[in-house]
Amino acid sequence: MDIEKIRKAFESEGIEKEIRCPEAFAISEKYGIAKMDIAKYCNTNGVKIRGCQLGCFK
Repeated sequence: MDIEKIRKAFESEGIEKEIRCPEAFAISEKYGIAKMDIAKYCNTNGVKIRGCQLGCFK
């Protein structure tokens, strides 16, 4: 997991403390970051994932 890449992607997209599932999927596609890496980043950095569609993010 490239923490700095995810941090920069979130910063570019204006994500601070909360992200919605569709936003996470879009960031995954746009920046080439695995969805599970986004989930791990969120879990370890206090970013709440809201409205999960498929149970990919916990």
